[in-house]
Amino acid sequence: MYEPIRSKSVHSVADPAQSPHRSREEELDIQLAGHLAALLAVTDELGLDEAAEAVAAQVARLRGAPPARHAALSRSDDAALHRRAHALAGRALVVAASRADTAVAILAAQRMDAHAAALKSRHLVGTS
Repeated sequence: MYEPIRSKSVHSVADPAQSPHRSREEELDIQLAGHLAALLAVTDELGLDEAAEAVAAQVARLRGAPPARHAALSRSDDAALHRRAHALAGRALVVAASRADTAVAILAAQRMDAHAAALKSRHLVGTS
């Protein structure tokens, strides 16, 4: 009735032993560095130099090299930038907690608090 498949699927890896595999810890490091790099870009755009240096130090630690710094401006208003930074710091906090990186977890929580305070003090919480 049906003919059996005689060739290997094009969707399978040719040699599983040679395909790159990362450990869970390596994947979390990559993810965390990405969230922090995005946070760094927004922090640079907001002009928060001291905070940016702290974030850049953690990105460098995770990647083993200094991060690229944000050169272009998005021309977003401060409220949008603070909301984005708060969300990125929250994502970094979740990943840092899952990999038990206390230094990044503390930094991310501090950044979340700072951006929430900036939004509240400028009455930017409900605006878009």
